[in-house]
Amino acid sequence: MKYIRLGDLLVKSGTITQGQLDEALALQSGSGERLGAVLQKHGFITEKQLIDTLMDQLGVEFVDLNTCAIPPEMAQLLPRAIAKKYMVLPIRANRTDVKLAMADPLNFVAVEEVQAVTRRRVIPVIAASAALERAVQNLYSNQGAMQAIEDMRRDLIGGQYGAVQTPELAVDEEEADAAPAIRLVNSIIDRACTEGASDVHLEPGEGGMTIRMRIDGALRPIIPVPRELQSSVISRLKIMARMDIAQKNIPQDGRAAATVRQEAVDLRISTLPTIHGEKVVIRLLRKTPELATLEGIGLEGENRERFCALLDRTREGAILMVGPTGSGKTSTLYAMIDRLKSEEVNLVSLEDPVEYHIDGVCQVQINERTGLTFANALRSVLRQDPDIIAVGEIRDGDTAEIAMRAAMTGHLVLSTVHTNNAVSSVDRLLDIGVEPYLVAGAVKGIISQRLVRRICPHCRRPYSPGAEEQAAIGMEPADRQFYRGQGCGECFNTGYRGRVGVFEVLPVTSGLRRAIYAHDLRQLEEAVGRADFRPIMEDCRRLVLEGITTPEEVQRVLGEG
Repeated sequence: MKYIRLGDLLVKSGTITQGQLDEALALQSGSGERLGAVLQKHGFITEKQLIDTLMDQLGVEFVDLNTCAIPPEMAQLLPRAIAKKYMVLPIRANRTDVKLAMADPLNFVAVEEVQAVTRRRVIPVIAASAALERAVQNLYSNQGAMQAIEDMRRDLIGGQYGAVQTPELAVDEEEADAAPAIRLVNSIIDRACTEGASDVHLEPGEGGMTIRMRIDGALRPIIPVPRELQSSVISRLKIMARMDIAQKNIPQDGRAAATVRQEAVDLRISTLPTIHGEKVVIRLLRKTPELATLEGIGLEGENRERFCALLDRTREGAILMVGPTGSGKTSTLYAMIDRLKSEEVNLVSLEDPVEYHIDGVCQVQINERTGLTFANALRSVLRQDPDIIAVGEIRDGDTAEIAMRAAMTGHLVLSTVHTNNAVSSVDRLLDIGVEPYLVAGAVKGIISQRLVRRICPHCRRPYSPGAEEQAAIGMEPADRQFYRGQGCGECFNTGYRGRVGVFEVLPVTSGLRRAIYAHDLRQLEEAVGRADFRPIMEDCRRLVLEGITTPEEVQRVLGEG
C-alpha cells in the first residue's frame, strides 16, 4: 500500500470538505492525536463513514471482531506492548503473512513495526475501534491467565513457587518478572474491568476452581483454575487484602487498591469457607463517578423533571430511594448528592462503603467493627451543623428513627431502603419500629427504581411482536415494531449489553400522609393509585418502544408486578 494521507483521501471521496480538513488539522496540531480520532471527536465524520471510505478508496477488508474468533496463539505472535501501543491485533497468520486488524490502516509506523517484529508481510484490515480495544484486552488477558497457570504448575512441580507480598496492585504494568499467582490475579482483574463486571467469584469445586464474573447483573463463567493451584490464588488475594492467610476456617473481609489502565479501582474482598476450600468474592468499585449524574443513571423525560422538582423544592424532610439489592439505588443517591452539593450547604454522607470520592462533600466511612455504625455516626453528624445528610442505607429501627427525627427538625435526609416498591418501603419503616407520625411527617418523596438490561447494539434487530407479548407489558395489541438482540461475541450471546435505570417518582401528598399515619395498607395503596405520578411500568414500556430493552427483560425484572 503506497503512502497516502487520510485527509486527502476523505476530501477526495467527498466525505469532508477542504475547509473541514483544515479546521481538523488545526485542532490536531500539538494534541498528539491521529487525524481520524480528531475528526470523529469533533463531529466531522462518524466511525462508520471513516470505515466505509477506507474500504471504498483503499479496498481494505472490514472485520467484525465481535463475531471473529481469534486464535489464542496470536498473543504469542505479537507482544502485548506493541498491540496496546498502536491498538492493533493479529487475527490470522501463516509463514509469510499476518492479517492485522487496525482502527487506522494508514498508520504506516504501526505496520512497519509489526512487520519487523513478526518478520511477516502485514495485510491490514479495518475494525471498529471499540471492538478492537476489547479484543486486544481479552486476547492478552486470557493469554496472560493461561500462561500464569502453566507457570504456576511448573513452579509447583519444581518446588519453587512463591508470592510477592505487595498490597498495591498495578494491573496494567509490565509484569513478566512477577510471580505467576500475581500475574494470574492481575489478568482476572484486568478482564473484569474490560467486561465491566461488578463482582468476581472464585468458587472451589471438587474438580477445581471456577472463576465467574457478574456482568450486567448475571454471572458468566470465564476461566477454570486447576484444584492444585487454587490455594496459591486465594493466598495472593488474602495478602492483597491484608487477611490472615493461615486462617482458613472463618470468613474474612478486606480491601485492596488496584490500578487498571490508569484507572483507580477499589477491591472489596470477602472469603467464605466451603467443603471444597475457601470461596472468594471480589467487589470492584471504580473511583471515577461516571454514574453519579442524572445522565449516568439513565433518568430522562418526565421522570427526570419530577425527580429534579422534588429535589429542588425540598429543603427539609426525607427522600427515600427504594428497590431490591442491585437495583442502582446507590448510584441514584450519588446523583442526588452531585446535584445538591454547593459551597453554601454542609452536606455529609454516611456510606458503607464509600464508592466514589466527591469534592465538596464530607464522606464518612461506616465501620461497625469499631462501633461506627450508621446510627452512631448519624448522632454525631447532627452535632456538626449539617444542612443535608445522606445515609447510605437504613438497616435498623435505631437508624430509621434518628433519620426521621432529623428530617422533622429542619434537615434534608437522603437515604435508601431495601424494599420492592414505595408502599412496602413505608411498611418497612413502620415494621422496624418507627412511629407512624414520624414517617408521615418526615417523608417527602419516594423514588422506586430497577435496572433493566439494554439490547446489545451489535446484534440488535427489529421484529413484529405478537398480541400476547404486548399484553404482557400492558399494551393494547397494535402494529408495532420491537427490537431484540440475536446474540454475538460482544454480549456473550445473551442479546444484552449494559443496563439502564427505570424509575417512578412518588411525591408524598396529604392523602398519602393520612394513610401512613393511619397505618392502613389498603388506604395507602388507594392513595398511591390516586397520586399524580408515572408508574415504573410506563418507563419500561417507553424503553421497549424506543428499542432500548425487551418485553422479556421487563417481565424478568418486574415479574407480575
